[in-house]
Amino acid sequence: MASPPSLVVAMDVDGNFAVKVRDGTVETSHLVSVPSGFGLELGLGLGTISDEDLVRASFVFLLEREPATSILAEFSLDLISSYFPEYRREIRKYIENH
Repeated sequence: MASPPSLVVAMDVDGNFAVKVRDGTVETSHLVSVPSGFGLELGLGLGTISDEDLVRASFVFLLEREPATSILAEFSLDLISSYFPEYRREIRKYIENH
């Protein structure tokens, strides 16, 4: 059984997040922005989760649905539900379980 991809999430100086995904010998890089108030919009309480943790949980969600090489190189978290309508409903489970 293959091991799950590893994730490194770091805040950039501009407030966006640089994400590196390593899956076996493949490594991808992504630049992710988190809209202001997005956690509240998702039904997460104020201050209950950091933007960094939200980005990490969102990548776990994405990687369960597609390979890292299919994830956009640059995007905003609010775009995910355009591709995966269940994102807004299910992201809370990923935050609680990961």
